[in-house]
Amino acid sequence: MKKDIHPNYRPVVFWDLSTNFKFLTKSCANTKESIVWEDGNEYPVYKVEVSSDSHPFYTGKNVLLDTAGRVDKFNKRYGKK
Repeated sequence: MKKDIHPNYRPVVFWDLSTNFKFLTKSCANTKESIVWEDGNEYPVYKVEVSSDSHPFYTGKNVLLDTAGRVDKFNKRYGKK
């Protein structure tokens, strides 16, 4: 293998700021901050705004409201007057 061509693949904590959900996985994401994880080790942390804990597709929230909003918008635009 060639030296110095591979990215820095290491354990990284991803922190969902909207729900305060954190998970540890391996990534090449560059970060300057670090956090002490539950196992007592210090890992780099990458802050995200949306994760599986807060995304409407995975949580099931806001899907019905969004669908209802689309139907109302359609009826206002094309409904019978």
